[in-house]
Amino acid sequence: MSRIGKLPVALPAGVTVTFENGLITVKGGKGTLTQKVVGDIDIKVNGAEAEVVKTSEAAGTDAMHGLYRALLHNMVVGVTEGYKKTLKVNGVGWKVAKQGNKLVMNVGFSHPVEFVEPEGIKFECPSPNEIVVSGIDKTVVGQTAANIRKIRVPEPYHGYGIAYSDEVIERKEGKTGGKGKK
Repeated sequence: MSRIGKLPVALPAGVTVTFENGLITVKGGKGTLTQKVVGDIDIKVNGAEAEVVKTSEAAGTDAMHGLYRALLHNMVVGVTEGYKKTLKVNGVGWKVAKQGNKLVMNVGFSHPVEFVEPEGIKFECPSPNEIVVSGIDKTVVGQTAANIRKIRVPEPYHGYGIAYSDEVIERKEGKTGGKGKK
């Protein structure tokens, strides 16, 4: 039995949840999110709470029960507070800037790399070495941040690359340059 699935999802003021034809719709102050539901799952809204309920005991329903409860919770948080990921750019002469709806990155290539904002995502550059990716959909924010990081993955010898702000890069020792055996 799913422990996560049993927990009700608190609905703050101004958030509405509807479930029709296998589609969850969450509306809030920051926007609207939808999620398709597959399997024997039903969503019940009781006042200021939403509850995810299993309609059968078929195999795999417990996993779906917890999954859709977590997705519903993420949608409610997204339309009320939103999500953001911060990336740090580390390299000699490396910098980022926002131009219109594009993120222009000079990260050690012979040319600047341009990354266009996906729909529902907003980029900010509070400093030349910092990128903030924000939006209401947790999965899209995380995937966009991962795609930006993938342009220059941090390397372990100097620490150059694009890394999450809370990421710890395990540093390696370089060549010692000492005398070898003859």
